[in-house]
Amino acid sequence: MEQSNTKTTTVLIVGAGLGGLMMGALLERTGINYCIFERAVKVKPLGSVMALGANILPVFEQLGLLDELHKISLPVPSMEIYDADLNLKGSMKLGKHKDISGYKSIVFARPDLYELMLKQVPPQKIMMGKRVLRTEEKDDHVFIYCSDNSTYQGDILIGADGAYSGVRQNLYKHLDTKGLLPKSDLGDFTIASTLATGVAKPADPDKYPQLKDPFVHFSSVMGGGRRVWSSVNVPGNQICWTLIYQFKDYAEAKEQHFRNSEWAPEMNEAMLKEYYNDPCPYGGIMGDLIDATPKDLVSKVFVEEKLFETWFHGRTVLIGDACHKILPGAGQGAVNAMQDAVILANCLYELADATPKSVTTAFQDYYNQRYPHAKAVLKYSQFISNTMNGQNWRERALRHILLNYIPEWVQNRNYAKQAEYRPQAAFLPLVENRGTGHVLPQKASRRYAEELKKRAIPV
Repeated sequence: MEQSNTKTTTVLIVGAGLGGLMMGALLERTGINYCIFERAVKVKPLGSVMALGANILPVFEQLGLLDELHKISLPVPSMEIYDADLNLKGSMKLGKHKDISGYKSIVFARPDLYELMLKQVPPQKIMMGKRVLRTEEKDDHVFIYCSDNSTYQGDILIGADGAYSGVRQNLYKHLDTKGLLPKSDLGDFTIASTLATGVAKPADPDKYPQLKDPFVHFSSVMGGGRRVWSSVNVPGNQICWTLIYQFKDYAEAKEQHFRNSEWAPEMNEAMLKEYYNDPCPYGGIMGDLIDATPKDLVSKVFVEEKLFETWFHGRTVLIGDACHKILPGAGQGAVNAMQDAVILANCLYELADATPKSVTTAFQDYYNQRYPHAKAVLKYSQFISNTMNGQNWRERALRHILLNYIPEWVQNRNYAKQAEYRPQAAFLPLVENRGTGHVLPQKASRRYAEELKKRAIPV
């Protein structure tokens, strides 16, 4: 539904990742004008396995996408951990999730989710090949200047362009010259490890019988020498795989980052060879999965973390990795980017106008709602990542205890706590809690309540 206050507001979204696409999909439902600018010339379906649960699935249900999501995913009943000889070291059961939250935890190939989200934004509202070089605010508008000499004007600029966000760098440069930027925001990311990942294309179910099951076999191998690898089956006879190398210390991490500042397919080969002959928990060797993956779709990245203090200024605001980079162990990176989009969309929906005061109020509201949760998730993801993938003796001991000695009721209680926070789009009908667990209250939309009242629809 269109609202009179938003008809003339134009939002520029830089970055067509999952956070940017979710932002577009939500704004599409509000009547706010927007356009997404992506630096890549064409979509490249990178990434491997991804999981979603109660923290974000209600939004997909609101958008009418839950059934579509289930078509590309499988439930994950447990996670199994093996040693380098494929001896089972422990298992984490996830079977009670639906009873507690009303949603099963589901797993799929990230490229499949990306394709689904891409369909939610009209093609004419995504401009490819738009690398933003500079941003500027003047005359109560914000401008982006692209490498192809094009310029675009809007009322609000959203930086959804990842951990090394150009929008953030431009914003911070401006704030730093004015002495308005905290020193911590100029610091480096904390680098924990590096990983290579991909999706092996349709495999033979006779060779990998796990593919015949209607659920996920989430299998990780602790290989020693700070190495971890995993395989996860998803629909379409695909197998997602991941190779992780944990850096020994800060010095090693910095050296590797300096030597590999830009990744290219041929630069992946050294790491792939190190894991090529390692045993695959599904059978055979990891090299079988690597060979079944198109080389240009293998991605290698640094696993980093950092929580920035400055998320907005003027007419510019950041979401996702641009303002909080989270370790992937708990599967919360993309989830938090999409949660950012949900809360920011709610705040923009409430805008009375696009004056500087109104925009600042909306951004501050977004920050106040999201920052505490992002901070908590960063700490939780750090704990899970270190516990499930760490290789020092403390991490190994903690993992052994977690997988073998923690009662299932304790695990369920912890899950219930993590599943409490599940923000929804306040301008769409809310999804009721269908589980036994508690759900944190959400800030209601004044405008949506007024709209329903005008139409004589009970809130």
